[in-house]
Amino acid sequence: MSGLRHIAVIDIGKTNAKVALVDLVTLSEVALRRMANAPLRQPPYPHHDVEALWTFILNSLASLNREQRIDAISITTHGATGVLVDASGELVLPVLDYEFDGPDRLAAEYDAIRPPFTETGTPRLPLGLNLGAQFFWQQKRFPAEFAKAAAMLMYPQYWALRLTGVAANEVTSLGCHTDLWDPRTADFSSLVDCLKWRSLMAPVRPARDWLGPILPALAARTGLDPQTPVFCGLHDSNASLLPHLLSDAPPFSVVSTGTWVVSMAVGGKEIALDAARDTLVNVSALGAPVPSARFMGGREFSLLTKDKPQDCSGSDVLAVLTRKMLLLPSTQQGSGPFPHHAAAWLDADDISKGERFAAISFYLALMTATCLELIGADGPTTVEGPFAHNRLFVGMLAAATARTVIASEAATGTSIGAALLATDQVTAHGKGERIEPQTDPVWPDYVSAWRAAVRAQG
Repeated sequence: MSGLRHIAVIDIGKTNAKVALVDLVTLSEVALRRMANAPLRQPPYPHHDVEALWTFILNSLASLNREQRIDAISITTHGATGVLVDASGELVLPVLDYEFDGPDRLAAEYDAIRPPFTETGTPRLPLGLNLGAQFFWQQKRFPAEFAKAAAMLMYPQYWALRLTGVAANEVTSLGCHTDLWDPRTADFSSLVDCLKWRSLMAPVRPARDWLGPILPALAARTGLDPQTPVFCGLHDSNASLLPHLLSDAPPFSVVSTGTWVVSMAVGGKEIALDAARDTLVNVSALGAPVPSARFMGGREFSLLTKDKPQDCSGSDVLAVLTRKMLLLPSTQQGSGPFPHHAAAWLDADDISKGERFAAISFYLALMTATCLELIGADGPTTVEGPFAHNRLFVGMLAAATARTVIASEAATGTSIGAALLATDQVTAHGKGERIEPQTDPVWPDYVSAWRAAVRAQG
């Protein structure tokens, strides 16, 4: 694989879908295509618009290839999503949106058979956030359609199937709070055998396996070389982690930001994970268990700011810090480290737009710091994705953890990690600005005030 340089990465996030062209020599994105990704609110249940995504993927590959020859394709997607296909690779049921509450209607029945946290490292989550609960609900609700399934696939490998015709599964998605995987034994969980799903599970292959060349019809459609290799692919947060696993010395942590803010600790302190606070055991692309925690920070940011550009002056920041204007958890309830807390503002009756933005950024940083504490994180913390460019977020994260924070330069850390599946060379990962904890005591005082207010919430 040493001759591969320009890798097209299909990166399907919950909010946005992207196809990025990554240069493996410079470890940078040299071109990017993007589209909004929203589920279809149509019968039989809310589901992903895979055909619109497929058209976008093919058009993007064709467009990027006209600008620069694509040497290979890699894939990364959000988690909590699985696909049921028949023997010809066609969907037997739409790809369920994990924010749909249908699986909750069978919660008692599902809870009676799901494996314990000690087996899977998977906390019990609402809606369809446990993929096993999705499949269970689909099997009970649509038995005739489910019976037509020839394979269960994780979401990255569904796109790999469409590109190559080869069915596979992979551990980073299987190990992402699905209830389907036992990270200690590196095998399917007892749930899979209890429900007799093992025969449906496509073979598990390493993320960096070359599944095959692109299908001839797709080569003709996109203009790509018919021998263009397609790699198995991996879960998006684990894609963000991979460059650091290959180049950084533990202990360290990585915070992958998007719709979800996922914190992952490598070589950290030994700590008992609390399943009630949305901690979990992820599985890295190298197959190792990774203590993790997350909350829906990107979604919260969008709701709180309505995605509008924000102006924030130094005086705004100082006012928030000195007056202790606090946003308390949680804007999105049901997940995260404070799943049952109701969001509240303190000392913010006359808050300005700039002050509000600063307080929101601080809130997100303090939630992230809580996640890192819950997983025993130690050493420097690298922030990947959009929040890396929010100076208030990274500054408060450094203050709250009392450790160095590195704001990644990559526009999409997931794309860089997914592209590294195409190389055997361990290359030092391009870092970014290092932010040290503030020496002004007003910052740690703010952290203390926020934590005390959260404790007072109960």
